[in-house]
Amino acid sequence: MKRFALTLAAIAIATPALALVPINEEPTIVNTLLQGFIGDAIDDNCDTIDARTLRALGELNKLRDLALDMGYSPDEIRAFVTSKEEKAKGKTLAAEWLKAKGAEPGNQDAYCAIGEEEIAKESLIGYLLRSTK
Repeated sequence: MKRFALTLAAIAIATPALALVPINEEPTIVNTLLQGFIGDAIDDNCDTIDARTLRALGELNKLRDLALDMGYSPDEIRAFVTSKEEKAKGKTLAAEWLKAKGAEPGNQDAYCAIGEEEIAKESLIGYLLRSTK
């Protein structure tokens, strides 16, 4: 029995902890933030759709809690969400997603149509927006 316990202890010591992917590569976190960036771009480019700021803050808090549960440290999370480079990357990905859907700066009707569609679908993007018409 002692040998068995020693073997288990040796295996436990030799087994590396599950390594986390860098937070800016974690799919759930990146995809959730992307939807926020998309909603923000729709709000910025459509006069008849507004952002639901309190909902967005609630979603960010849920995402922070998820990241903490996954094992990311508060410092990693803070550095990620305050990074100008990551914010620029998120805005670029949002612009690419919107362009693929037919929206480009100056085409307010396209942004509004996408926003209304997302609201109707009750997607996370739509949940973060409200129609004012």
